[in-house]
Amino acid sequence: MTVFSQRDVDLSDHHTTGIPVHEVRGPQRPGRRTGRRRIGSHVFLVILGIYFIIPIWWLFVAATKSNSGLFTSPAFWFDGDFALFQNIAGLFTHEGGIYWTWLGNSFLYAFSGGIGATILSILAGYGFAKYRFRGRGAVFTIILGSVMVPLTALVIPTFMLLSQYGLINTAWAVILPSLLSPFGVYLMRVYTQDAVPDEMLEAARIDGAGEIRTFFTVALPLLKPAIVTVLLLSVVGTWNNFFLPLAVLTDPGLLPVTVGLNRWTALSNAGAGGEQVWNLITSGSFISVLPLILSFLFLQRYWQGGLSLGSIK
Repeated sequence: MTVFSQRDVDLSDHHTTGIPVHEVRGPQRPGRRTGRRRIGSHVFLVILGIYFIIPIWWLFVAATKSNSGLFTSPAFWFDGDFALFQNIAGLFTHEGGIYWTWLGNSFLYAFSGGIGATILSILAGYGFAKYRFRGRGAVFTIILGSVMVPLTALVIPTFMLLSQYGLINTAWAVILPSLLSPFGVYLMRVYTQDAVPDEMLEAARIDGAGEIRTFFTVALPLLKPAIVTVLLLSVVGTWNNFFLPLAVLTDPGLLPVTVGLNRWTALSNAGAGGEQVWNLITSGSFISVLPLILSFLFLQRYWQGGLSLGSIK
């Protein structure tokens, strides 16, 4: 009498059917360690989400409080008096409605500097990635090294340079320095190298397309995700820029919203000698971040989908 073990049966099935033994036995369930890792990663993401949401939540709650409620009620919860709409009404009428001017200046500086920096980054990154010229490596190394220089360290040299051309206390003093984005150039070059095949450019040139037409019809559609990324980074960086406008602007009518609210903060810190407008400062800060949040929400769809759809079409 011959006794067959389960292993012999499995091996005989393998020789008969040609199916590996592990497939005959069926898929294995994920182990406990995999499940624990997933739970740990989800917990970590939840903690990060709470960490980033807390400042926005505090700002929204503070924008709904009056001056007295800011210092007497709990920091992360609402006061009994919901004063958001009164604060917004006072914000847009305080000092003759100068907050509207500051908000318009921020839009002007952010979108002029952001769009300009994006255009220059696209052209420079595409040129470094797809063209060979003398000194390309050295020039790109200098641009890459400038990424490591803090922007605050360049404010004083920038101020001295702009003062020689009489641009201090003008809108150009904020827009011109914002047009330079070394990180945007680096990002566009790295992305262009992988997203735009050289074979596709050669095919367009063989078909008789010039360099400009090849760039706009073949390369540019492939660069859409990187373009949106550089645009958002440039706009947000210029919008949040504080030290440069503080150094080059003195006219209250030219200040962006960041420096303008700081001006109100200095007046409120003066104590009895200045007007207490803390409720307007918190409301103005909350309104100033809304355009950035909306920009991310509306432009995030450009990071999804196929990258070569536009060029193939």
